[in-house]
Parts: sequence; C-alpha cells; structure tokens
Amino acid sequence: MLVKIGIGLPNQVRNLNAGVIPAWAALAEQAGFSTVSTVGRLAYPGVMDTVALAAAAGATRTIGLLSTIMLAPAWPGTLFAKEIASIDGVSGGRLTLGIGVGGRADDFLVESSGFADRGRRMDRDLETYRSVWGGEPVGGSPNPAVPPGARQIPLLFGAGSRPALRRMAQHGEGYVSPSVPAAMAGQTFDAARAAWREAGRSGEPRLVAIAYFAIADPDTGRANVADYYADATQFVDIVVDAVRTTPAEITQAVKEFEAIGADELILNPTSDDPGEIASLAELVG
Repeated sequence: MLVKIGIGLPNQVRNLNAGVIPAWAALAEQAGFSTVSTVGRLAYPGVMDTVALAAAAGATRTIGLLSTIMLAPAWPGTLFAKEIASIDGVSGGRLTLGIGVGGRADDFLVESSGFADRGRRMDRDLETYRSVWGGEPVGGSPNPAVPPGARQIPLLFGAGSRPALRRMAQHGEGYVSPSVPAAMAGQTFDAARAAWREAGRSGEPRLVAIAYFAIADPDTGRANVADYYADATQFVDIVVDAVRTTPAEITQAVKEFEAIGADELILNPTSDDPGEIASLAELVG
C-alpha cells in the first residue's frame, strides 16, 4: 500500500497572513496533494478551522478537505452540525470531519463551554449531528437546518483514550494520530484497530497520521511548533523534535508512516510561506 500525502493549511501558524489560505489550498491542489487539512484550536491567534476549510473549499475543485482535529464540544451541537454541513455543501461533498474533545481548558473558556463534561457533550452531540445531517427539523421549526442535499459527513476521531476510541469505533470511519514519531503513532493505530474489532466493525478503520515539516527555515518552524504546544509540557519536546526539516527526514517519514499502515500522511506546515508547498511536492512526488 502506498500512503496518500496531504498537506496542512497554515491556519494555526503564529503571525500568519490569513489571506494566504485560499491560494495555499489552490497551490496544494495543483501540486497533486490528496488533502488539505486544518489544525484546531480556539484560544490561539490563528484562523478558525471552519473559516479555513470554507476558504479552501471555495478555492479548489477536487482536493479533499479534512480537520485534524476540530474541538467539537466547544460548539453548540446544532450550530456545529449546520456549519459543517454548509462547508461540505459548498465543497461539493469533499469534507471529512476529524473531531475530538480537546485537552486544553482555555479553548472552552473562549466559548463559555464547560471543560469537565466535554466528553458527555460529545456523546450527546454526535447523535445531534446525525439527526441534523439527516434532514430532521430542529428547534421546533418544521424545516431542516442544513442545506438541500446534505449528507452524513464521514467522521474521524483523535486522541487515544478509551472513550475516544469507543466513539471512533461506534460512529466513525477512522482515526487521526497525534503529531508524534511513527513508532508512537503505530501504537495508537494498533489501539484504534483493536477498538474497531471489539466493536464488531468489518474491514479496517481509515488511519491518518500527522507530521510537521519546515524546509526553508527550520529554526523558525520549530519555534512556531514549540509556541503552539507551549502548554503541553510533557508533549512539546516530542513534537518539536519530530519536525522534519531535510529532504532525507521527510522522505524517511513517508516510509515510516507507510510501514505502520497509515492510509494518509498529512504534512503540516510550520510557516505560511507558499514556497513550502512546491518544495514539499518535489520531495514526496
């Protein structure tokens, strides 16, 4: 199996030029990447996943769209379901929704949502999403909330906790690993496969891996990643050390993630320099 290669949008790069996102998506499509994706956080000076995905949808025609991952419980369930269905609609049905409960309390303070019960809300809201996407009326209105032609949007789940893996096996099509070295990602993939089998699902879950890269300016790239993960004290060094900065490291990463069975590898940028797109495309074909 050959792993598909996607590229992230720079929506969570500090001090990014937000106006670069539509052109970034168009260039990624022209370069032949399988997917453009977002990184999700609210309490950080970036561009919201929903806005970045909508901009990418409008600037492209064929490339897949993916969130890795969006903090779903920070949104009211019905509003989130309509927002996502709208993005999927304007893209022509190209969106895969990667979601998780999140691990930073400040992301939930931004939206005045409770942090402690976010898992319970996720379980409740998953049913809401399905109902809204299925065209059921909500809020006492006789009209469905979503645009005509809405569909059940494929779901991927992040995090490796038992509740997250249960949700993945019950509601999802697959799993998104954290941005860690392939050996660590392989352990999370094994856990996802096991949860899938325990739930009695046929076939295999779709497995997506994430890795950061910085070609033109490795030092700034690592600094931007360290800034984004600054509050993840036990995790930040692992992620920063795993930033791929040379052609050899990037091509080796592709081989390593392919070896652990990843269906797709998303290479996330650490700057908003569009030149990184062409540089990466030359390395990964």
